[in-house]
Amino acid sequence: MSRIGRMPITVPAGVEVTIAENNVVTVKGPKGTLVQALRPEMILEQDGSTIHVKRPSDDKLHCALHGMTRALLHNMVVGVSEGFKKELEINGVGYRAAKEGNELVMNLGYSHPVKVAEIDGITIDVPGPNKIVISGPDKQKVGQFAAKSARSVLPSLIRARASSMLTKSSAARSVRPVPRSKEVCRYD
Repeated sequence: MSRIGRMPITVPAGVEVTIAENNVVTVKGPKGTLVQALRPEMILEQDGSTIHVKRPSDDKLHCALHGMTRALLHNMVVGVSEGFKKELEINGVGYRAAKEGNELVMNLGYSHPVKVAEIDGITIDVPGPNKIVISGPDKQKVGQFAAKSARSVLPSLIRARASSMLTKSSAARSVRPVPRSKEVCRYD
């Protein structure tokens, strides 16, 4: 059994999940509505506020689809209830971003400003001249738009971070290694 695939999906209050014929799943919530056709051979069972994903056999294809189907369904439920967010930070002298209407306009050192149009289901927010926040209910669209925006900048000048990774590094990573003395290491 897949460790990810066998975990149940808890549907929070205010979110409605409808499983139609051929595993066409519709998820409605406060952030919007998502519809996705999942593989028809996977078995989706809804018991009140939990959903279980099961596979018909231990075939290699079914094993691979088991965890992926559960992850896609879980991302839909989380997206319509909480939403997803990517934060982009632009680093460079004279580099800045602004939002004009429904377009993201970035000055990135080219002879012209780079304009990226906002797509349906995605909201762009520019809280500062060097910070871009992309949010929406669909995880794939948010990631795709963030990658498209980051592609227009040289790779060393932009740093993309998910909102969950904004915490500081743990204390274990900040500890410096103890220098070895010459008595202990004879081969130096």
